[in-house]
Amino acid sequence: MDFQAFLITFREALEALLIIGVIVTYLTRIGEKRWNKWVWLGVFLAIVSSYGVALAFQVVLTGFAAMASHIYLKIGILLVSTVLLTHMILFMAKQGRDMKGEVQSKVAAILTTGSVINMLVHAYLITLREGIETVFFFAAISGGDIEQAIRSWGALGGLIVAIVVAWTFFRGTRRVPLGTFFKITGVFLVMIAAGLFVQGVGIMQDIGLLGTLYTTPGGQIGALYDLTWLMPEHPQDYAHYVRDFGVHPLISGQVGIFFKAFLGYTQDPSVEEFLAYWGYYFAVFAMLLRQRKKVSVAADSQSTPSVKVSA
Repeated sequence: MDFQAFLITFREALEALLIIGVIVTYLTRIGEKRWNKWVWLGVFLAIVSSYGVALAFQVVLTGFAAMASHIYLKIGILLVSTVLLTHMILFMAKQGRDMKGEVQSKVAAILTTGSVINMLVHAYLITLREGIETVFFFAAISGGDIEQAIRSWGALGGLIVAIVVAWTFFRGTRRVPLGTFFKITGVFLVMIAAGLFVQGVGIMQDIGLLGTLYTTPGGQIGALYDLTWLMPEHPQDYAHYVRDFGVHPLISGQVGIFFKAFLGYTQDPSVEEFLAYWGYYFAVFAMLLRQRKKVSVAADSQSTPSVKVSA
């Protein structure tokens, strides 16, 4: 969970810091530095609001657990987080060289109105979106224990690294294009999202909410294959394998539990889990290709001069 918390915090904090940094840098360069304090006030209020959402969400999770219904909330969290991550991945794919220009044009429009409130709200909403998404993701990777994820070294490390990277970026280091950087982090987010999705499918099958196409003679959900001998998904499975067969799997269950959390690895997946995992990859990359094709068509149509035919 620590590595997941690190990656999520790093990605969310970095996106917010980059966008806020663009706004602050733009204001400074056009001689409107006096507005920066309102931008940072909006950021501060958004962080406080995000923490409030985390506390409220934790109370809700505790209440559901007391009613023995937390499993359904956990499924909901996993699926909602998958959707949010997918939306973020598609959003990232659209960001490139024009990202800075788009943000600057929005700021210019706000400055035209001369409204301090609009400036504050703009910074507030940018940061709040990232904060709320982080709360959802933390709830998903921690099984509902958001406080544990917030206190993990991964969350703190991700925030620190994001601050350092953003500071370095705005100090003038631009060797890696922002669009390329988003693509690299996007690959990791796709893997996390696929893992969350397949975990949701697995839990729904465990509680009987989702059926299966393949069952064992005893009526249980059948496994498409079994890799416990190679890498158990949990230390307990490792111990059970040693007890039952008298030999050790090739890879420790400690490694397996990491890959389960990070990539959604399952030692004995059902047909539905297998299809859900790889189907998610196929669907996301298909959407990305479609999105890229639309951008290319739009760019070609804008670059092609219109021909006027006279009668």
